[in-house]
Amino acid sequence: MKLAITTRLEYSLPGPTDVLLQLEAAMIPEQVVHHAHIDLPPLDHFARLPGHDDIGDRLWLHLSGTLTVEYRAMVEPQRLIAPLGELAALPPHLLPAETVDYLLPSRFCPSDRFQDFVLERFGALAGGGKVAAIRDWVAGHMDYVPGASDPQTTAADSFRSGQGVCRDYAHLVISLCRAAAIPARFASVYALGVDPQDFHAVAEVFLDGAWHLVDATEMSRPESTAKIGVGPDAAGVAFLTSYAPVEMVNQSVEVSAVD
Repeated sequence: MKLAITTRLEYSLPGPTDVLLQLEAAMIPEQVVHHAHIDLPPLDHFARLPGHDDIGDRLWLHLSGTLTVEYRAMVEPQRLIAPLGELAALPPHLLPAETVDYLLPSRFCPSDRFQDFVLERFGALAGGGKVAAIRDWVAGHMDYVPGASDPQTTAADSFRSGQGVCRDYAHLVISLCRAAAIPARFASVYALGVDPQDFHAVAEVFLDGAWHLVDATEMSRPESTAKIGVGPDAAGVAFLTSYAPVEMVNQSVEVSAVD
């Protein structure tokens, strides 16, 4: 199955502004980007640079007036799917170097604050079985409520409120997995089944020597998900980061299946 993706953004800028975009599907072995095109307005500066962990690209833009972006792509996910509960976790001292940072607390994932809870609630489980139990607990604990959180909401806030959107679900799963000594990172994605259609966020955990997508919102499936980028939390992989106040005029994301 292929995913047809169309993203449109229109933002009003107060003056000359530096903007960092990350919204293109990543060209990585687990998915084939059959074709992609991005339209941008006239720019004073453009640079393409690798995203976190060399997954996806970031675009540096410098411009003024109105930022209009249209991105179209056809992406075919080809990642290997394994039953989560059957995957083993490596002990921390055997983890590869590139995963170690994803054991540590980050701005929106204060995992050190959840260690006692994880030990009490999930201590009898191991590996993928523990991750599956964490995913299911977050799915049952959280209610999907648009507007219940904001860009400053942390996993600790979501744990207390029990409400949020995909970003908050992902942050909480990541925090609990890190507290269990399982590397976990934030993945920005396009996915079928997201309602309402928008950029989507999921967790990604390191088990059995590979990264595996985990979505506690239960809206997406790994086989119908296109990865954009990854980071320690949402701050590292936002689709748009501006270095001056900007105003959203219009934004839309469309993802559909193509046989």
